[in-house]
Parts: sequence; structure tokens; C-alpha cells
Amino acid sequence: MLLRGLSLTAQIVATFLGLLFVTFLIGRVMPIDPVLAVVGDQASEATYRAAYQEMGLDRPLYQQFFGYLTDIFSGDFGVSRVTSSPVLEDIARVFPATLEMATLATILGVGLGIPAGVVAATHAGRWPDFLLRVFSLLGFSIPIFWLGLMGLSLFYGQLGWVGGPGRLDIYYQNLVPQITGVLLIDSLIAGNLEVFWNAVNHLILPVSVLAYHSMAYISRMTRSFMLEQLGQEYITTARVKGLSETRVVWRHALGNIKIPLITVISLSYATLLEGTVLTETVFSWPGLGLYITNALLAADMNAVLGGTIVVGIVFVGVNLLSDFLYRFVDPRAK
Repeated sequence: MLLRGLSLTAQIVATFLGLLFVTFLIGRVMPIDPVLAVVGDQASEATYRAAYQEMGLDRPLYQQFFGYLTDIFSGDFGVSRVTSSPVLEDIARVFPATLEMATLATILGVGLGIPAGVVAATHAGRWPDFLLRVFSLLGFSIPIFWLGLMGLSLFYGQLGWVGGPGRLDIYYQNLVPQITGVLLIDSLIAGNLEVFWNAVNHLILPVSVLAYHSMAYISRMTRSFMLEQLGQEYITTARVKGLSETRVVWRHALGNIKIPLITVISLSYATLLEGTVLTETVFSWPGLGLYITNALLAADMNAVLGGTIVVGIVFVGVNLLSDFLYRFVDPRAK
């Protein structure tokens, strides 16, 4: 057990160091001069040279890398050129918006995707299976930005059933203090139900778009795992013993695919948490994906690299969580 823990720790450290090395290289090979990004292209040669030396770019690469590591581990991700605020503060401000949307979309995708996959597997080759495969294929095939635009045009622009872009209508903004950054929670803490329901109204469409994409993936994988289990001998034995079909399918077969399902759900959640760029752009959702996109367009490399590191940390964190869940749901994995 101790060796396993040490091995896992070593893997995490190696992964994180590798991530930092890659982001460091990205900052050096990008066709953007970091000095000009700070001083501007109208600066004099003397100003340019002074900034060049102050940023440590005259030092050997290995010294620059160790300096980069020192800054990161001390929590210094630099200052954003766009917002003039520390990058870490910016990320702490925008990440809760992505967390809120991604978590709700994953919950909805799991809640609908797993039952749909089970039903499709138990009706393989029949119309429920056919409908699910068509539905999930559309979920993979339709560009997510197009689906978001059509949803906005129809349900917001034409019918007025849901809220439009952004997290709140303009007259509800800044009415509740930011405690967690998650509007649904903050509005409930403040006891402001008007803000709560307005936030829900704005979440419906982007969450539904992401949940559809997540459900398509989860349902297809659930169907595949279930088909494999339903062909096993222990399922035949359970049926011969007279167990009900409901118990055979939902307890025995579904119970034996918990581990691969955790992996699938974790990957889906991590992908959404990293910031679904197109969805956040279409819905003007002030999350991590939109922040990194705007920073990249503005050549704000501190913000881009800081966001990239956070994305890597999210993937490592979700992998750790899934590893814990493996051992929780299946003691044999300890």
C-alpha cells in the first residue's frame, strides 16, 4: 500500500513537472515577443533591453526554467496584460463559472446517459437501440457552437423561453456578494431568489448543450460496456437461477461496469472543466475557456500559460479523484 502511494505521488510530481516544462517551452517558441507584449512596439531600444534583462530572458534557458518553477510554486503566475491583475486572481474569478456549468452538465449527462445506454444494450438491434445510436451520433456530429447558436436563436431569440448570453441579466448583476463565485450558491446564501432563478434561466441552454454532448459519449460507452457484460456466463447463470431481469441488468451487469464508467465520466467532466471554449464564446460565458481564448487573441502569454497550467492541474486532480473512487466502489482495486 505504501509503495502504491509513493508510486502515485511520483507519477503526479512527474506529470506536473512535465506540464510545467511544456508550458515553459510554449512560452519560448510562440511567435510572440514577451518583451514587446509588456513595453509595446513603440518602446525605445534602451527600454526594450532593460525589460529584457528584468524578465530574465538574457539568462540561459535552464536558469529561466528554474526561475519559472520558483515563481509557479510560489503562486506567482505573472500579471495579465489585458486585465492588469495577477493571473491567479483572474483564474480564481473566472473558474467558478466554468465549474458551475460543467458540473451541472455532467450531472445531467450522467443521469440521462447511463440509463439510456443500459436500455439500448438490453434492446440491442431493436428500435430503442436504434434511436439511441442516432441520437448519440448527432451529439457527436453536430458542431457544438452551431447547436449553441441555433439554441439561442430559437429558444432565446424567437420563443424567449430561456435567458440569453452571460450569467445574469444586466439589472441582476452585482446584487449578491461573491463568496464561492458559483452564482447559484451565492444567491441562495444571500437569500436572493430573483437572482437565483435568473441564473438558472441563463444556465438552462448552455448546460443543455454541454449535457447533450456529454450524454452522447456516456450513453455510447455505457451501451458498449453493458453489451460485453450481458454476454458473460455469470449473467446467464443469474437468469437460470430465476433472478428478475431488472436485478440481473441493473444490479449485476451495471454493477460490474462501475470502474470503466468512472473513467468515462471523469474524462468527460475534466474536458468540460478545462473550459469549453466554443460554448463559452457563443454564450459569452465568463469562464476559463473564454478567458484563455481572449488572452491568446491579445497575446497575453502570462494568462495563456497560467490557464494552461490550471487545465493540467484539473486533469491531474480529476484523475486522482477517479483513482480514489475506484477503491471506494471496488475494494479489489485497493
